[in-house]
Amino acid sequence: MKHWLLSTLVLAVSGCGLVEDPSPSSLVSTDQFQATAMDFGPREEMPGATLYAAHCAQCHDGSVAKAPHFSWLEMMSPHTLLRSLRQGIMQPQAAHLSQQQQQQIVEYVTRASATTLSDPKLPWCAESTFDITQAPAQVGWGHDTNRHTSLDQGGFSREQAAELKLKWSFAFPGALRARSQPAVGWGAVYTGSQDGTVYAFDLDSGCVQWTFQAAAEVRTGIVLTQQDPPLALFGDILAKFYAVNALTGELVWQRRVDDHPSATLTGTAALHDGRVYIPVSSLEVIPAADPNYACCTFRGSVLALDAMTGAEVWRHYTIAQAPRKVGETSHGTARLAPSGAPVWSSPTIDVERNLLYVGTGENYSSPADGNSDAIIAISLSTGERVWQTQSTAGDAWNVACMMTDNPNCPAERGPDFDHGSSILLVPIANGQAEVLAAGHKNGTVFVLDPDQAGAVLWSERVGRGSIQGGVHFGMSAANGVVYVPINDMNDTRNGDFLDPQLARPGVASIDLDERAVLWQHVQSNTCGDLRPFCDPGISAPLTSSPGVVFAGHLDGFVRAYDTSDGAIIWAYDTTTEHKGTNGVIGQGGSMSGAGPTVASGHLIINSGYGLYFHEPGNLMLVFAPDD
Repeated sequence: MKHWLLSTLVLAVSGCGLVEDPSPSSLVSTDQFQATAMDFGPREEMPGATLYAAHCAQCHDGSVAKAPHFSWLEMMSPHTLLRSLRQGIMQPQAAHLSQQQQQQIVEYVTRASATTLSDPKLPWCAESTFDITQAPAQVGWGHDTNRHTSLDQGGFSREQAAELKLKWSFAFPGALRARSQPAVGWGAVYTGSQDGTVYAFDLDSGCVQWTFQAAAEVRTGIVLTQQDPPLALFGDILAKFYAVNALTGELVWQRRVDDHPSATLTGTAALHDGRVYIPVSSLEVIPAADPNYACCTFRGSVLALDAMTGAEVWRHYTIAQAPRKVGETSHGTARLAPSGAPVWSSPTIDVERNLLYVGTGENYSSPADGNSDAIIAISLSTGERVWQTQSTAGDAWNVACMMTDNPNCPAERGPDFDHGSSILLVPIANGQAEVLAAGHKNGTVFVLDPDQAGAVLWSERVGRGSIQGGVHFGMSAANGVVYVPINDMNDTRNGDFLDPQLARPGVASIDLDERAVLWQHVQSNTCGDLRPFCDPGISAPLTSSPGVVFAGHLDGFVRAYDTSDGAIIWAYDTTTEHKGTNGVIGQGGSMSGAGPTVASGHLIINSGYGLYFHEPGNLMLVFAPDD
């Protein structure tokens, strides 16, 4: 999800304070690396500032459809941007610039050193170790949003989970975050990274089978197919989607799924019956903070493609009508609507009803409509909408609302509550019925009837909620019980609803048959005063297996909870230094976006989230039961 864009609040570089009257240059800056950025001094005084304004801003200010907005460029690694200027798609446009000027532009954009293009050394496998008899289990995002792994699929029991030991780790070079959901198949583990590299590792040893270079960070999960040839499917933050041969890493096809300059891919695509269903979101809420930006023109969608060829089958927009001018702001800037309703999370496939379910985020401009903060059911065959249920009406918001008297802030002013967590289709009543469970950033779980046009049957609030959740990225469900991660991060906004005494960060267990909370573990804050970007809550999705639910916390711990009572049966601190199989020293941090993967006798998790007031890190860790 936006995840939220607190840093776009236009933070002062030195102290993370709100700028009451931000300069035009700061209005479009997320400054998301405030915890780890190099000390270059004021951004506007960097040598690259003038160079960027003269040679780059005209295309990357949101006015050119296929040019990624500045807010995306600054999320990319210096290595990726410098490679693009010198060897990639931007080489013709940058040819007249010296290498020093190119470096200065990249350092201005990323606020990180861009002194080298040298590729890191990798621990390549001596020979191929793929085992075609070990087909990937069709569970987890991309296949089943319930995120539950059976004992046969997971390969270890609840008792063994209490004895997990680190088997190997990998440190992503130059990374501040690791938020791609790993996938396991054919004796390998696949994951994306911040610099756009997708890796296929040998699951047992951690040697590298192949790598693939995407255009930018891959934050979606990797979806593995069982067709011939088997494919690895994923998207990057510039809204490009890729299909590569899962056994060789060779590109089969790629396409940009949305031409909007602020479009991105955050949710993992869903695979079913030869089609891949891609959710499309955006961060247009960032450029909307500039009062000279005409807000807003993006609308969320789901794109259905043929998985083998990439050919479009259908597209469903979350807002049916295209934005049009509906007025002007006090600055004389056009105001456009309707807009927004991005799709942040992995779609849910309902084979029996021939439906696909997604949740949406807020509108970006006034007036708010019925498509935001909603659960939408779409026909798998035609892409037509079948029904929708809105959980929060009147939610229009963008980053302008975090500034003083910014005319681009919608009249509704939020509250910016999304359905960023995948909708779960859960059997109840001993398998005689099914319900939909939808987590919400206000801390509520809504339970809907899929046979009654999504009518809300009941709801349960288990968190206080906040801009970063509440329920943020993903619940898990098994045997009629839903396991709910609660973030409830403090200090994201002023106001009574952020009373820290009401926060309930941790895990809740809800019995859908009994309509009751079975238990709730509220995690105490163990961060201490020396870790200002540490937080006890859970933003990342949960993963369950028989008797245990795994959670990656924002405090850098991965914890295993007993499903019977919520007791912690195992925990591991990922924030300590680790030497990866590539010889690089790394450490974990906050976890968000990617949750634990349980498969083939291993627990795999990515750790590090150096964005939006969370702790950076660059590790993938692979655990197995102690023999």
